[in-house]
Amino acid sequence: MKKLILITLLMMIVIFTAMVIFAPVKIGNIVYQSMTSIETKIYGLEETTVDIGEMKMHLLQNHNKTRPTILMLHGFSADKINWIRFAKHLDNDFNLVIPDMAGHGETGFNNNWDYNTPAQAARLVKLLNKLEIDKAHVIGNSMGGSIAAQFAKNHPNRILTLAMIDPAGVIAPELGDMDKQLIQGRNPFLINSQQDFEIFYKMTMSEPPWIPGFVLQAIADKYIKRRTELNQMWLEFHGKDLLDNELDQIKTRTLLIWGEEDRLLDVSSVKIWRRIADIEVEIYPKIGHLAMLEIPKQSAERYLSFLEKNK
Repeated sequence: MKKLILITLLMMIVIFTAMVIFAPVKIGNIVYQSMTSIETKIYGLEETTVDIGEMKMHLLQNHNKTRPTILMLHGFSADKINWIRFAKHLDNDFNLVIPDMAGHGETGFNNNWDYNTPAQAARLVKLLNKLEIDKAHVIGNSMGGSIAAQFAKNHPNRILTLAMIDPAGVIAPELGDMDKQLIQGRNPFLINSQQDFEIFYKMTMSEPPWIPGFVLQAIADKYIKRRTELNQMWLEFHGKDLLDNELDQIKTRTLLIWGEEDRLLDVSSVKIWRRIADIEVEIYPKIGHLAMLEIPKQSAERYLSFLEKNK
């Protein structure tokens, strides 16, 4: 019996190895989706879909409806999965709503949708209406941070507090690595090869965690296939609806978190965001663009302390 089990295990290893060699993208997708699905369920989050009229938005929720709501917004080219390790530290105290924004994740892409930040913010109002949520704490990263700020400016009666992690939406006083690449005519988000993706991946975090090569290849393949879609959304989003001269209109209590080693959006942007009157700032050394992934517990605890002070 033990010999049979051993032979079976060896056969499975051989089959899996062969599939990784000859079909790495397919296996990479299966492994990535399986691991994120398991992790999501462990943290008590469930996949749901909400029809807001223009589209069906896919989101993660913990269905803790008796608690205050936190609406969590991912960045450009990312999806709701970016928040799950951060979210696990908030789960018991809040009703979590983590959508795939239009053009991203399972919500999908449509040529006829608008991808500017005011339009994305307006969709969140429709989402809250469908969920019968009057007001929410809103936190966003990168593009999601810019959308969160637009939401606070344009819909102040629907927001409790605003938090942003390395947000887009203003012009940085100093050029970061991404700005320098854009000036040279190269957009790091527009991927043509696995090598392009590996360069981009290293830009997103100060010390990116190791990921098996076949999984990286699967993620890179998604970027390559989405290149045209990402380019359309980029042209509608990047450098548009900037808030530099409108930040004084945001009256919401605000927390700004930034990674000092962010290579996508330079930390010098903090100086501009300080124009918000009621703002707290936390800058983390040795952290890049994705504090909620790089230091999920530490950044979540900082966020919780901010919410505790602003009940």
